[in-house]
Amino acid sequence: MKQKLFFMLSVFLSLTAAKAQYTTPGTGVTWSLDDLVTNSSGALTFSGGIYTLSQNLTIAANDALVINTDATVHINANIEITVRGDFTSDAGAITITATNTATPYNAITFETGSSGYFRNTTISYGKGIRIATPDFEMQSCVMSYHMNGSTTSSAINFSTGGNALINNSRFLFNHYPAFSSGANQSVAPTLTNNYLEGNNQSNGNRPQINMGPSGADTLRIVGNTIKGDRTKTMTGGIGASNLLGGGQLKVIIDNNIVTNNRYGITVVGAASSGYIRGNIIEDNTSQNVPAQGGSGISLSASGSSTMNIIASRNQIRRNLWGITVIGTARINLGDTDEATFNEGGNIFSENVNTGVTYALYNNTALPIMAKNNCWIEGQTPTAAEVENVISHQIDDPTLGVVTFTPFGCDALSNPDFAVTKPIIYPNPSKGNITIDIPENGTIAIFSSNGMLIRSFELNAGTNAIKLDLPAGVYITKTETKDKNFSNKLVIQ
Repeated sequence: MKQKLFFMLSVFLSLTAAKAQYTTPGTGVTWSLDDLVTNSSGALTFSGGIYTLSQNLTIAANDALVINTDATVHINANIEITVRGDFTSDAGAITITATNTATPYNAITFETGSSGYFRNTTISYGKGIRIATPDFEMQSCVMSYHMNGSTTSSAINFSTGGNALINNSRFLFNHYPAFSSGANQSVAPTLTNNYLEGNNQSNGNRPQINMGPSGADTLRIVGNTIKGDRTKTMTGGIGASNLLGGGQLKVIIDNNIVTNNRYGITVVGAASSGYIRGNIIEDNTSQNVPAQGGSGISLSASGSSTMNIIASRNQIRRNLWGITVIGTARINLGDTDEATFNEGGNIFSENVNTGVTYALYNNTALPIMAKNNCWIEGQTPTAAEVENVISHQIDDPTLGVVTFTPFGCDALSNPDFAVTKPIIYPNPSKGNITIDIPENGTIAIFSSNGMLIRSFELNAGTNAIKLDLPAGVYITKTETKDKNFSNKLVIQ
């Protein structure tokens, strides 16, 4: 009998421990870590300069947790944080990591209606962050060595619609991709100026950025560096897809460096459109199997709802294939027609497999306009020599024809190709905007009646700005050394 009672007591204590948690009362209070130490009945403790979370923690709706001084937080194995209110981690140096790096904590989850802001925070050895809210921003953070969890399949998993911003952060050697979203969930975050290296250590068939449909908004992947671990031969660079039908994908993939992956950039699925511009895509040959990957850019679609991608000023070197276009995918690589104008300016070099150079492989029945490109870098080729690096109707009558004249690398020095006008996106916006500008400058934001509301300094390149403005129509005035530009900005 004593043995039976002891067994029942052990089970009870185990279940109690498994369910142990602390939830803030939801009374509109802003909590600090020290407040939680005092009030959480041991869920969060402090000793030796380290906070330790040993029970599940929920930040209730209406409440906020704010970490605004340097701190180190250890989280025990399988413990999770759920945010229904607000969570801010913003100081000089904050570390959130596992108590034991061999036993990760569960995901940090931001539920619908919550908000999150991370800056200067290192988050490691957990099971990632799951984001189900558009009100999320990460600036100058590090996420590394995360495993997959029951609700996450990447370091950051976007699970519902919204326009989260991830900027100027580092994602290193995570078990699964750095970013992902579901195939049946429309999300459109902005991913700018981040450094990714060696993610997808599991070596599954996934890219380091693995995004699904965007819905009506636009997915933006701008100014990132995506460097592969060449020992992980199944890991790609950037992937965006609309595979299940019924949704849509709108994407901007600009000014990224993608190198040493299985492939560079791939867009898959019908009802997809967007831009791929100014990327450097090199040495994506880690698997080295031409039939299974190795393209600098790969586009694939099927069905009557086709894909339309505009690609310009990409530098595509030393991949197994330069650009491959499959099924009903469409790409504009350069066109002088006013209605479909595209400057072209793509550069191809040494994209070789089985001893043959493939700058462009049109594996569709559709025509491709591909004017004003540099097909063989460092040379002044003849039309016949360019023909040799392009596969299309001349090689197989079932394929569409590629119109590649005029061509030549000298054309790329034409000042008309230079980007001179700042680009502001998304527009309309829900509060976060990104500005691409060719040189240092400023931007001022005015109300519709001309009153100055905000002004910001801009650095040459990509700038992410968070605006806290009411919905309405505003005027932006962007100034560089010699030029002024005005645009309308809509805040929703």
